[in-house]
Amino acid sequence: MHFAPDTVDALEFAVVLGNTAPDASRSGEDELATPSQLVALLTENSYSGRVDGDEPELREVHETRERLRRTWSLDRDAAALEVNAMLAEARALPYLMRHDGFDWHLHATAQDAPLAERIRVEIALALVDVIRSDETGRLRVCAADDCTGLLLDLSRNGSKRFCSVRCGNRMNMIAFRARKEHDA
Repeated sequence: MHFAPDTVDALEFAVVLGNTAPDASRSGEDELATPSQLVALLTENSYSGRVDGDEPELREVHETRERLRRTWSLDRDAAALEVNAMLAEARALPYLMRHDGFDWHLHATAQDAPLAERIRVEIALALVDVIRSDETGRLRVCAADDCTGLLLDLSRNGSKRFCSVRCGNRMNMIAFRARKEHDA
């Protein structure tokens, strides 16, 4: 699947953010439990603009994370309604911008807008492309029985099922053992 680079970046960030939740993280812990973890996540993902790095901002990002995780699994029509709501709440006005080594891409909030709002709007703009392309099926939750990790399937044939190789290997091992037990 081919999307604009800024769309892919925003969708990949949505996966990274969504998979910091306790039931989706590799550690089983909230990997975004402190303001310093939030700042580290933003730094690792080259996220620019205003960052307060405090508890209120962290709470707002947690709320955004949960909202995006719910949106990820919605059908196309429901996702469109949710994306419209996110953009309307922020009074988003799209504009092109080039900064920090990134070529022209869309923004719809000021760089000094609250972090959680900027995250919601940037991911909502990316979801607009996904919805318009009728590719919401590329946004999935991991098929592993014990994982709720988000995944973005950009493969040519759209067959990605697991959020990580680890989940895929674990489920393959479970299936192998079940077949072996059945054959015995």
